[in-house]
Amino acid sequence: MVRNGFTLVELLIVVLILGALAAIAVPRITTGVETAKINTCDTNIRIINTQIELYRANTGDWPNNIKQVTLNTDYFPDGPPQCPFGNPYTMQGSIHRVNQHNH
Repeated sequence: MVRNGFTLVELLIVVLILGALAAIAVPRITTGVETAKINTCDTNIRIINTQIELYRANTGDWPNNIKQVTLNTDYFPDGPPQCPFGNPYTMQGSIHRVNQHNH
């Protein structure tokens, strides 16, 4: 008697194993994506703050608003950084820094 194919029990075991692996892997992947977005946003804020300092060094004055720096191709030749969460970056005028915002 030659056996061809798999039995239903063997297929069920394979499906259960794959389901268990997926249950472990999916939450880790989604957490990784969220962490990457947070890190990107924080990096963008640091870069904008650095460019605000450079603007001050170059012109002798602080920018009046964030767009003076972010829309200037001397500071951002590829355009202003975009928050991965879709939130706009805003500058607090009294301290000339980009505010941290909720993710």
